[in-house]
Amino acid sequence: MPLFLVYFAHFHQEFRLPELDSLSILENVPITYDASSYSPESPFFLVEVESAAQAAKLVRRGILIRFIIEYWGSGKTYDELFALLKQTPDRWSDFMACSFKFTVDGFGRSLSQKEKVSVIESFSFMGFQGPIKMKNPDAEFFVCEEYGEPDNPLPAETPKMIWFGRLLGQGSRDLIDKFDVKKRKYLGNTTMDAELSLVMANQALARDSALVYDPFVGTGSFLLTCSHFGAYSMGSDIDGRQIRGTAGFRLGVNGISANLAQYGLADRVLDTVVFDICRNPWRDGPMFDAIVTDPPYGVRAGAKRLGRKSGVDPERSLRVVDGVENHRRSDYLPPTEPYEMSDVISDLLSFAAEKLVVGGRLVYWLPTVAGEYDPKDLPVHPVLRVVANSEQPFGGWSRRLVTMEKIASLEGRATAELPEHAPAHRNFRDRYFSKFEALSLNS
Repeated sequence: MPLFLVYFAHFHQEFRLPELDSLSILENVPITYDASSYSPESPFFLVEVESAAQAAKLVRRGILIRFIIEYWGSGKTYDELFALLKQTPDRWSDFMACSFKFTVDGFGRSLSQKEKVSVIESFSFMGFQGPIKMKNPDAEFFVCEEYGEPDNPLPAETPKMIWFGRLLGQGSRDLIDKFDVKKRKYLGNTTMDAELSLVMANQALARDSALVYDPFVGTGSFLLTCSHFGAYSMGSDIDGRQIRGTAGFRLGVNGISANLAQYGLADRVLDTVVFDICRNPWRDGPMFDAIVTDPPYGVRAGAKRLGRKSGVDPERSLRVVDGVENHRRSDYLPPTEPYEMSDVISDLLSFAAEKLVVGGRLVYWLPTVAGEYDPKDLPVHPVLRVVANSEQPFGGWSRRLVTMEKIASLEGRATAELPEHAPAHRNFRDRYFSKFEALSLNS
């Protein structure tokens, strides 16, 4: 199959290939590539796709992809690149008379306008006769000089590689601005940023008519991004204040409903309800195409479930106030207890194993202590397969975006299998506030 050059955005490098694989499934565009050739230091990556049309289709909803280019050649010098291009003059024939333009870019170094013009003129040997058209040309040729990572204080004087080809399509990075949290009418202290929310929607294979659920919905970021891509979504939370908008940074705007109206997605979000996921009202059996969530770490928002803390008097709920039993009053808040992170994840996997359809995906964030994480920390389940596990570091700690796929029907009541050792997310809240000093993780 022909080669195409993916030009990634230089962000979230561990997330780029998992998203590319998900796009391949979403768009039904088979791809092949050599994973060993991928480098997080470079935004360029070669893939094989059946046709140019399929390649453009592949990336059209990509968030971590800038462009896809029909690969014509590359070299460490222009002489090397030109020698390669001159071996395939037949490729140029289809573009001799059409309108065209050249785009010249630099990765790791900005090129002056004079340098760009010089580069364009050096391709005159190709002999294109058509008119130059800066807007909507029939063909756009792309040249990029790769110097290394942009934050290098001493960029190389000469390119590491020069890439050339025909620009075919681009991703949907404009959605990052559209869903920017600063532009939303309602947000809270746990609102997920737009870029990663959109990546998660792709990882979840959110698509037209799919049913997506967030069991820790908070302010509803994932409802917005998944429904933007055509999915029907719904969410729940034990704390209804975030849903209703009586807690958060912007009060009195009607909570999640304000954002749904802002983005015109009210018809795609079926509902948001309040309950404890450990005591959920869902019918038995599979029903969701994807579960997308950011479980509470107990840092910005405490992780809780229904129950009583040790030493709390259970009789308080049974008292009569103004002639009404306390637990039947409209302002009654049921008692809750802390919900330890490893228990949250274990219960989430068991829930997903039952409620996902076969082929459905669970996409969730797992916080871990930097330097202590081990791949064996991940709880596993007989019917769930790990598809991707990507890290976002934050210094002393990191969070990992874990994607799992349900590969078989659930037989009986199989639960998540926990690691035998204390995982790096155990007692995460205590570790976080102790600045990750050593604690007893068996408590």
